[in-house]
Amino acid sequence: MSELVCVGAIAGSYGVRGEVRLKSFTAQAEAIAAYAPLQTEDGSRQFDLTITRAIKNGLAARLSGIATKEEADALKGLRLFVPRDRLPDPDEDEYYHADLIGLEVRDTGGTVLGQVKSVQNHGATDLLEIHGPGLKTTVLLPFTHAAVPTVDIATGRIIVDPPEGLF
Repeated sequence: MSELVCVGAIAGSYGVRGEVRLKSFTAQAEAIAAYAPLQTEDGSRQFDLTITRAIKNGLAARLSGIATKEEADALKGLRLFVPRDRLPDPDEDEYYHADLIGLEVRDTGGTVLGQVKSVQNHGATDLLEIHGPGLKTTVLLPFTHAAVPTVDIATGRIIVDPPEGLF
């Protein structure tokens, strides 16, 4: 089976007729509907998806098999996945966050700094959360061409040129 990629999460119910509040992790929020059916990580449940409207911080949507507010409430926190092979190939210099997580991070001199723990975005740009030997906490590095000149998915390595004093 193809590797699964998380494309969204249910934030709770919306209204009283079984709709859910959906957080989409796709580049354009509404594009999540094109990947349906969506499934749970363990594959035990699949859902067809119909987006009903855009709402603050997400989308309101209907999932197949969910008809009541109580059923929608029970799904709060559920992450939704699709097989990787259903996603389009990224353009050059574009990466799926799932492909970056776990990659080894080295500086331009070849010193291992750690590995990518997560990719975050707080509004301005993506940030690589890096954890490694000798670090008491994780380090957030801007995912820009200046700070991250080389990403080599094939070898599982990222070369970084971090700002002075970050590590």
